[in-house]
Order: sequence, then structure tokens, then C-alpha cells
Amino acid sequence: MLSTLEILLPVFALILAGFFCRRRNLLGPSAASELNRFVVWLALPALLFDTMAHSTWRQLDQPGFVATFSLACAGIFVLVLIARMLKGRHLADASIDAIAASYPNTGYIGFPLGMLAYGNASLTPTTIATIIVACVLFAVAIVLIEIGLQSERAPHKLGLKVLKALAKNPLIVSPILGALVSGAHAPLPQSVETFLKLLGGAASPCALVSLGLFLAEKRPAGNARATSLLFTVVKLAVQPAFAWWMAAHVFALPPLEVDMAVLLAALPTGTGPYMLAEFYEREAHVTSQTILFSTIASLATLSVLLLLMQRHGG
Repeated sequence: MLSTLEILLPVFALILAGFFCRRRNLLGPSAASELNRFVVWLALPALLFDTMAHSTWRQLDQPGFVATFSLACAGIFVLVLIARMLKGRHLADASIDAIAASYPNTGYIGFPLGMLAYGNASLTPTTIATIIVACVLFAVAIVLIEIGLQSERAPHKLGLKVLKALAKNPLIVSPILGALVSGAHAPLPQSVETFLKLLGGAASPCALVSLGLFLAEKRPAGNARATSLLFTVVKLAVQPAFAWWMAAHVFALPPLEVDMAVLLAALPTGTGPYMLAEFYEREAHVTSQTILFSTIASLATLSVLLLLMQRHGG
């Protein structure tokens, strides 16, 4: 548990820093939104572009693992999306709820935790999972949100509006451009590499501070806490169980890949859903609490999971 705490402690500290700055009025009421805009328009696009520009098809050529992890995310996403829409949630809000329950924090927690448990053997599956989560799942959620926000009912006009909105969205454009650079095998100048690393490195810390700023604002909770706790259970228990069943029984993956699929699916919710909620000016209370609750609870769940994996491997 101490090793897991060492990995999760910076996450708590950054959220707490934002919370403290807002409660002490060191940063104003618009700080959370403005900081999140920086992440969405600059830092995260740089990170997504850099990730895709340095990815290769050989690196991604693990069809069983790709299918397992993709279905683990997609299955929970679709399940929560349908359940929330049946309860009368708007498509845009239901999409944010769905990604909050299915978006593992592979980038900020997955890499160090994988290295702790499996060393360099964890790098390729974690990279694959990060691309699936940050590019594919993110893109699907954005498309559904844009569809939900468009009022045009004619299918062709709706499609044009959505495509136009997506073409202006930096979180869609940047990974596509990165994939084109990777496909063209075009090396980036060192100055561009440094620029992307510096800017992309700010994405997670700034998003976590922005989350803390948001949580510090006093607002009526309603049934947000109960919903967030339910999403936390889905994220930390249902999703990894689903991933294990597919990895071990459907695709019959090797033991290391089974363990990595389960470990990555068991990660707490990342900051991506909160960024989307803030960016599209939707209510972010459920999303922010899900990130906080799942991160806190994962200290216990991930420690138990690692212990079980070590015993099984031994």
C-alpha cells in the first residue's frame, strides 16, 4: 500500500493545492474554468499530438490486448450512457457521465504503477491503453456531446454541424495530425519536441489543480454524491472484472497481458471527463466527485489487486 500511496500522493497533493488556493482566495472564481481552457486548448492537444506522433503500428500490433481493453472501456461507457439516458439525462450530460465511469487514469497513474509491478514489460500495454483512452474514447464522447448539443434535426444538416464543430475541436484535431506525422515517418525538429514536451507535461498537473479549484466552490450537491459513489464502484470493480473475464476467457491472453489489462482497467477516473464537462459548460459536480472518490478508494483497491497479482504470479 505504501508503494501505491507514493504514486497517488502527487495526485492528491495537486487537487489539494487547487482546493487550498480557492478557499484562501489566492485564485478567483473563474480560475478553474480558465485553467481548464489552457489545458483543453494548449496543453492536452500538445500531449495528444506528441503521443500519436511517436506511436507506431508495430507498437500497437497486439490485437487481443487492444480488443480486451477497448471493449472494457466501451462496454462500461455504453452501459452507463444508456442507463443515464433512460433516467432522462440529456445526451451531452449522459455522455460525460459515461466517460466519467469508464475513463482510467492511464497516463498519470498507469505508467508508474505498471513500472512498479512489471517493469519495462508494462510500457507497451500502458501506451496502447493510453492511446485508446485519451484518443479513441475521448473522441467518441466528444462526438456524442456535439450531437447532443446540436439543435438541427435534419440528418444531413446535423452531420455537417457536428463535423464543423469537431474540425474546430483541438482534442480531435491534434491526435489526427499526430497520427499523420507518424504515418509519414517525418521526424520533428528538436525545438518542436521540446515545445511539445514542456506544454504537454503541464496537462495533468493543471487539470488536477483546476479540479481542486472546482471542488472548493460551494454548491448544492443534490444526489451527486450517491451517483459519484455508484460510478466509483463501477469504475474500480465492474470495469476490471469485465476486463479480466474478456482477457482470460474470451481472448485467452498470456498471463502478463491479462494482469496488465485488469490493472489498467482498475485505475481511478482520470481528469479527462472533468475537462469535457468544463469545456462544454455542463454540470461537473458528479464528474469531479467521481474523480476524487475513485482516486481515494483506489489506494485500497489497487493495493489489494497488486497483492493478489503478486501471489498469483508467485
